[in-house]
Amino acid sequence: MNAKNILTRRSFLKAGITVAAAAPILSLAAGFPSPGRPRSAFDGGREWWFQARYGMFVHWGLYSINGWHEQDQWRRRIPRAEYVKLQQQWNPVNFNPDHWIDLAEAAGMKYLCLTTKHHDGFCLWDTKQTTYNTMNTPYGKDVLKQLADACHRRKFPLCLYYSVVDWHQPNYPNQGRHHELPPQPGDAPDWNKYLDFLKAQVRELCTNYGEIHGFWWDMNVPKFQDPSINAMIRQLQPKAMINNRGFDAGDFGTPERDWDNSVNTQNRFDAPIEACQSVGYQSWGYRVDEDYYSDAHLIRSLQKVLAKGGNYLLNVGPKPDGTIPAEAATILRHIGKWFNPVKESLLGVESAAELTTNRDVVLTRRDNTLYVHLINEPETGSVFLHPLTALPRRATLLNLGRTLKCDVEFFPRQHNQKPEQCLRIKNLPVNDLPTCGWVLKLEYEKFPEAVQPVGKADETK
Repeated sequence: MNAKNILTRRSFLKAGITVAAAAPILSLAAGFPSPGRPRSAFDGGREWWFQARYGMFVHWGLYSINGWHEQDQWRRRIPRAEYVKLQQQWNPVNFNPDHWIDLAEAAGMKYLCLTTKHHDGFCLWDTKQTTYNTMNTPYGKDVLKQLADACHRRKFPLCLYYSVVDWHQPNYPNQGRHHELPPQPGDAPDWNKYLDFLKAQVRELCTNYGEIHGFWWDMNVPKFQDPSINAMIRQLQPKAMINNRGFDAGDFGTPERDWDNSVNTQNRFDAPIEACQSVGYQSWGYRVDEDYYSDAHLIRSLQKVLAKGGNYLLNVGPKPDGTIPAEAATILRHIGKWFNPVKESLLGVESAAELTTNRDVVLTRRDNTLYVHLINEPETGSVFLHPLTALPRRATLLNLGRTLKCDVEFFPRQHNQKPEQCLRIKNLPVNDLPTCGWVLKLEYEKFPEAVQPVGKADETK
């Protein structure tokens, strides 16, 4: 294949997001259908997704045994005949799905998405389409069934990840494109036969494990389009939200890690998105000696996406024995301690982005309460919300319940703007406490109306 036709991973993701944004799907403001657009656009039970907002992603498979990366086979060019030997080492004797859900709930998460089959083709369920699965290992148990049973018992929505790319199934046309192996001994490339295999597996996943709330496709490298596949999922699982990396535009976009700058430049998302990030900087799967993101980086990422109306999947990679690494578990618990005091500002709210030109903050509202999310490190102990001039009856640093002071003045930095005055929330304890994830709660008797500013772009941060 001509090198010009080979997509990089980033361009692949951007292309997928563009498709989703162009598709005739529901526009959202702060996680809810925008005015004039009926919720019935996601009828049949899919509204759960717009209420849950924040979930756990789990990348787990044979690759956890080597503890290097979930794309170990491809990135280190391991021959298929060598990689498949890991199947006989698969024995996660300490896997307990309730422990996973416990940790998810401690982090404030409301749903879970599992990699049922990643690019290496190994399946975590009792599939009848291939012997390359968890049943034919020393473990000999259906991982997905155990997880599904626990999720159903605890009323914790379960979504399923499925990779279109398959480095094991001989009919998949591995051609050495991005995220593909070069041709391997024993290959019998036949796209139609592979699609039959894929459809049969999707039917198993959507038939044998009770209610499923989502289907998360990945790596449609051939960019093949067939809306009938998603239609089958919706027929079998009407509550399932489907992402945009499969065979049509799906229901929502999937900006990954920090690669899509539109997550930063938009004040609110114009279409449903579910951003995904991992606690590990190097890998989504378990990695020995991982470089973990800081709590502050992940909290700001999560806060930014939720405040702008998106959903968020935060990933962990279990160890070969089925347990979550201690470092990852600690990160999730720290995030939960931040999230619980401020979740009223992120869940069940709507965007109020039109009230300020300050792009260091994101605004949400509930009834007559305005929430100011500090998504960037504050430069001073004051936050300016030009052109807003309405003084709240009470201002609080929501994270700590601390009362704040406000005033409305004419400040030198806005001398060439109209209105000349603006609201300032002042004396924030920026030198005394960590500022990551701060939310300022402003309570009004009557919610202020938006004012169109006149003059230069805002300089009053």
